[in-house]
Amino acid sequence: MCGIAGLMPPSGALPDKKTLDCMSSSLEHRGPDGGGEFIAPGIGLVHRRLSIIDIENGNQPLSHPLGLHLVANGEIYNYIELREEFAAEEFKTRSDCEIPLHLYARLGENFASRLRGMYSIAIYDERSRTLVLSRDPFGIKPLYYCEGSFGFAFASEPRAFFDAALVEPSLQMDAARELFQLQYSSAAETAFQGVFRVFPGETLIIQSGKILRRERIHALPTGGPVPISVDDALANVETALNDSVMVHQRSDVPYGLFLSGGIDSSALLAQMAKLNHEPIKSYTIGFPGTGVADERDHARSIAVAFGSEHVEIDFTEKDFWNVLPQVVDTIDDPIADYAILPTYKLASVASRDVKVVLSGEGGDELFGGYGRYRSLAAPWRFFRRPGRLKGALNGLGILRSENEKWRKGRVQAMEIARTDGRSSLQAEQAADCNDWLTNDLLIKLDRCLMAHGLEGRTPMLDPVVASAVFKFPDKLKVKGKYGKWILRKWLDNQLPNADAFARKKGFTVPVAEWIRGHAEKLGLLVSQQPIITELFHPDVVRKVFCVRDKRSGFAAWILLFFVLWHKAHIERQKLSGNVFDVLE
Repeated sequence: MCGIAGLMPPSGALPDKKTLDCMSSSLEHRGPDGGGEFIAPGIGLVHRRLSIIDIENGNQPLSHPLGLHLVANGEIYNYIELREEFAAEEFKTRSDCEIPLHLYARLGENFASRLRGMYSIAIYDERSRTLVLSRDPFGIKPLYYCEGSFGFAFASEPRAFFDAALVEPSLQMDAARELFQLQYSSAAETAFQGVFRVFPGETLIIQSGKILRRERIHALPTGGPVPISVDDALANVETALNDSVMVHQRSDVPYGLFLSGGIDSSALLAQMAKLNHEPIKSYTIGFPGTGVADERDHARSIAVAFGSEHVEIDFTEKDFWNVLPQVVDTIDDPIADYAILPTYKLASVASRDVKVVLSGEGGDELFGGYGRYRSLAAPWRFFRRPGRLKGALNGLGILRSENEKWRKGRVQAMEIARTDGRSSLQAEQAADCNDWLTNDLLIKLDRCLMAHGLEGRTPMLDPVVASAVFKFPDKLKVKGKYGKWILRKWLDNQLPNADAFARKKGFTVPVAEWIRGHAEKLGLLVSQQPIITELFHPDVVRKVFCVRDKRSGFAAWILLFFVLWHKAHIERQKLSGNVFDVLE
C-alpha cells in the first residue's frame, strides 16, 4: 500500500517538478519507505512506497518496453497466478504491481478486468499519450482527481492538491449536508469544491489533461438469489474464505489481525489459524470505565481458542481529547464515524509489530449482518424499509437551511442496486457496498492505518467471496433474529464455544458520554466557531450539547468533528494540542 499522484498538463508541456514534489511530500505518510517519479513531456507520475512485496526491487514507477509507466497503490493478490500466464515474458521485479503493465500491454484499457485485489493504478502510455486510471471494484483503495488550467491531476488523498496549490480548499455544501446527516458524502464530488472521487471499479481514460471516457467494473454478481442447500452453502463459505485469506496473507513482511470478537474477525482468525504454523498476532481495543459494551473478554477467549498472540488496548477519555485532533487531521475526506478513534489507536499499536493487518470490513454487507436487514428479509411487506435515510440532524432545528437533497445520493444508490431480479435484501446490501462501505468504512480504514504506515487488507471484500455468498437465498443470510446466519453457522462448526449465535452487542464508542462531561464548555466553544454561526443556529447548537439523550449526543459529536475538520482541511490550520486547545 502506498501513495500515488500525477499531473497531466493540457498542452503536452513538461509538468512542473515543484508541484509534483509537493504532492509527493504530502503523501509521504502513506509511503515512508521511499519515493520515485517519472517526468516526461505531457506527464508526471510520483510514488511513495510502503514496502510489502519484493522489498528490495519493487520501487516505482515501473516501466515496460512498450513505453508504459505505472504507479500503483494497493496489492494485486492474484499476481502469482497471472505471472504464470506471462512466463515467456521478462519481468524486472517480483512486485505484484508489475503484472498490470503486462496486462495493459496485452489487453489495453481492459487490463483491470483480470485483477484481483485492492488498488488504485495509474498507467501512462507513451505511444498514445494516454493516462489510464483504475480503482478496484469495492473501492478499497482511494483515488481522487481535479481539473483546471494546470490540466488534470490525481492523488491518493485530496490534501495533495492543496499542498501543491492546485486547488484552494473550499466547502462543497451538498457534500457537507450529507456529512451532517449521514456521517459521510456519497457523490463523485467530495466535500471540497472541485475535487472528485474515481468511483469503485472505474477506469478513466485521459488525454491532453481531459477525461475522454469512463468504464466501470462492478464488485457484486448480477441476478437474484439462487437456491442452495445449507451443507453446500457451508462448503462454499469454507472454500471462499480459505482462498481469500490465503491470498490476502501474501506478504514479505509480518502481518496480524484486528480482532473485535465479532463474527467477521473471528471467522478470519479461524481461517488464518488453519493456514499458519506460527501464532497470529491479534489486536483488540476496549473502553474501560464507560457504559458501552466491552468486547475484549470475548475477543480474548477467541484468541486463546485459536492460539493467537493477543494484544489488548485501552481507549480512554484522555485519549479522546488528546488524539481526536490527530485523527481528524488524517481524515481529509471527512467521515464523522466515531469508529475512526479506536481504529487510529489500534493502528498506532499494531504498526510497532507488523506492517500488514487483516480486518473484517465487508462481512456485514456481504453476509447480511445489519439489524435493519432483518426487516427487508421479512415476508410481510409492511415491515420492509430502506436504510440510512434518517438524518442525524434532521428535524432538530439546528441548521439554518434544511432540505432533503442529502438523501439524493443514497436514493440513487438504491435505484442502481435494484436490478436483475435482486431481492429487497440484496438491493440493500448492494447499495451499502456502493455507498456506505466505500465512502465511510473503507476511508476510515485507509486513512487511520496509512497514517501509521500500516497496510489494511479486507478478505471479506474479495471477488471470490462475493461470487460465493452474495447470491445465497435471503434465508441463509437472515434467519429469525440472526443476521449473517450462514457465517455464524460456519463459525459455530469451527469453534462451538465461539458463541456464534450470541446476541450482537454492537460496536459503540462512548463519545456522547465523554462530551456530556464537558457539555456546557464544548457547546459554547463550538457554537462560537465562524463556520458554525454561518451554517447553524448557535443557540440551538449549545442546547444540543447539553441535552442528555442519545440523538443529541450523536449530533454533538458530528458538530465537534465538523468544526475540527473544517479547521484542519478548509482553514488549513495545524491542530496542536487537545480538543480544547484547538477550539480555544
